[in-house]
Amino acid sequence: MPITPQLSRKFQQLLGPEGALELMQWMQQTDARSADFTELRSTMRADIAELRQEMQVGFAKLHAEMAHLEIRFERRFRDLIKWSFVFWVGAVGAIAALAGLLR
Repeated sequence: MPITPQLSRKFQQLLGPEGALELMQWMQQTDARSADFTELRSTMRADIAELRQEMQVGFAKLHAEMAHLEIRFERRFRDLIKWSFVFWVGAVGAIAALAGLLR
């Protein structure tokens, strides 16, 4: 915030030369801090936007991997059911053959 000559004179009248100088320096420091915060906010927004983009890419990869794993689980489950059925049929056949021999 620029300090006008009228405002500077008013400060000098109310606070004296030293008080006015200190107040004006404090106001300038506050303005500088405000500008720093504005720049920091802008930088942080850009960094957060970049992070969000990276997270979206990472989540997309994770979803693709999980879909691939789901397909593999389905194949394994199908194989397990198939071999369980083969074993069950074989066991029933063996029991039937033994029952036929024992008669």
